[in-house]
Amino acid sequence: MLTFYHSAQSCSNGILLLLHEVGAVFETKIVDVRAGDQRGATYLALNPKGKVPALGLEDGSTLTEFPAIALWLVETYPQVGLAPTGTIERARVLEALDFIVSSVHMRGFTFDKVPQKFMSDADGQATLRAHGRAEVAKGLTGLSAMLGDKPYILGDFSAADAALFYVLDWAEQDRGYDIPANLQACLARIKQRPAHAAAAPLLTR
Repeated sequence: MLTFYHSAQSCSNGILLLLHEVGAVFETKIVDVRAGDQRGATYLALNPKGKVPALGLEDGSTLTEFPAIALWLVETYPQVGLAPTGTIERARVLEALDFIVSSVHMRGFTFDKVPQKFMSDADGQATLRAHGRAEVAKGLTGLSAMLGDKPYILGDFSAADAALFYVLDWAEQDRGYDIPANLQACLARIKQRPAHAAAAPLLTR
């Protein structure tokens, strides 16, 4: 059985959604990042990076990093129909995942929400927070263009939409971001999927 290491309201929400999408059999172990569980010896033995999400595989190894876990899931459960069907399709999934996780999340939300990790003085934190918010806003504009009039980021639901879900959910909860209408509709569409209903109890603290 798979073991999923999860912290509610973190990016691992997207992997939780995807685990339910592919119908994986798994157990969830909560990693309370606010309490610092990710820095404890027990968790660091599993994932020396000290981050969530992490996925314990049946062979005893641990898979980390959102794009890697997401792609592994859809390709391990091909019968669900979420796996890329060719080289360019796989590249497009990775392209979208990288933009969402590396740019919108890491260069945007991280600087906006936890600038104290990078700056100790109040002025520096304010500057970094403003930079982060600008990066998120730019990212939402880019994602809106990528989505266009399609139901999901690449047309059909894919691993990229699991990442899109968590950043849009963060933006919605913030209430300070202008979320384009097509992204709002996409988020609502994702929240109507059965996998979201299954994941819902563990999406929030």
